[in-house]
Amino acid sequence: MPRSLWLLVFGMIINVTGASFLWPLNTIYIHDHLGKSLSIAGLVLMANSAASVIGNLYGGTLFDKVGGYKSILTGIFITMTAVLGLVFFHGWPYYVFFLTIVGFGSGIVFPSMYAMAGSVWPAGGRKAFNSIYVAQNVGVAIGAALGGLVASYSFQYIFMANAIMYFLFLLIAFFGYRDIHAEKANQTSILNQQVVVKNRTKLTALLVLCAGYLLCWVAYVQWQTTIAAHTQELSISLKQYSLLWAINGALIVLGQPFITIFVRYFAKTLKKQILVGLVIFIGSFVLVAQAEQFSVFVVAMVILTIGEMFIWPAVPTIANDLAPKGREGFYQGIVNSTATGGRMLGPLVGGILVDFYGMSMLFAVLIILLVISMLTTVIYDRKMKSNSLEEKVVITTN
Repeated sequence: MPRSLWLLVFGMIINVTGASFLWPLNTIYIHDHLGKSLSIAGLVLMANSAASVIGNLYGGTLFDKVGGYKSILTGIFITMTAVLGLVFFHGWPYYVFFLTIVGFGSGIVFPSMYAMAGSVWPAGGRKAFNSIYVAQNVGVAIGAALGGLVASYSFQYIFMANAIMYFLFLLIAFFGYRDIHAEKANQTSILNQQVVVKNRTKLTALLVLCAGYLLCWVAYVQWQTTIAAHTQELSISLKQYSLLWAINGALIVLGQPFITIFVRYFAKTLKKQILVGLVIFIGSFVLVAQAEQFSVFVVAMVILTIGEMFIWPAVPTIANDLAPKGREGFYQGIVNSTATGGRMLGPLVGGILVDFYGMSMLFAVLIILLVISMLTTVIYDRKMKSNSLEEKVVITTN
């Protein structure tokens, strides 16, 4: 792995560690400490994610225009301002305002990090994106494990720890990313009509794939929102809940060799990897629907984690493969904004379903959404294959 990618990996660990002090506990803080309903909590997280969607798209475009260094610093400065605001003002409604700004700023950072990773190590393929994904989950493991412990003393310390970690990330990015130069290429000329048509087909394929990706995130985010609140009703402590995310992050890091072997022999294409992951996701939600004890939640989390290890790195890898030269940032922005869109809709949809129909209805709906995701994954590249076959026929005829 290139040295520049190691710097990106280390920065991502620090970034996500800071964020993970807070995000797993957002719903619990809003519901239990600010005294708001799950539906209101869903609206607050929806505002955070909506701002992040805008940040994702802006960050991806900014990467293509000014490069990763400036775009990442822009996102960090915006996030730092909001995080410092939360240290001093975390009551209602200030919490909503600053959490929304955090969403926008962090949204700028993520597509730039992914696009830069793909650009500094183009020969790495899936490995470049997988390294950033693993780094994220190292941060999740550390931040979530410490977050529950710190929150058990005071949520004030959570906001302070978040601010300290973002300051460290700022230092790493400012001094470490200055000399990282992504391999850039001129954007494809629009005068070449055949290339334009191909690129439109690729963009359509990505959008179809991302439609299913969004539904995956709607389901996944329930672990951070409705399922988090559900664990509290079952008398599972904050420390135990945070431990679930520590297990998630640790398993992602330790399980990479096994996933690599499985992918090499049984799921050789990215499409197969996603489909395997979706089947495993469904199994996790079937199990957690029956869970009443902490041990069952642990097993369900382990199953969920195995599923995400197949899905989450595969989608940005496909986006990088589909992206025309010079548009890598924009395509990663679409992927990240789609994931954020799932995180935006998920808390609201989940909160409404639980408030009006109960947890059983929630799990039934989530399983249906994951089945739809399997369908979009199967068909996303059908048009591309059809066009490729037509081209071969034309070439053979000529």
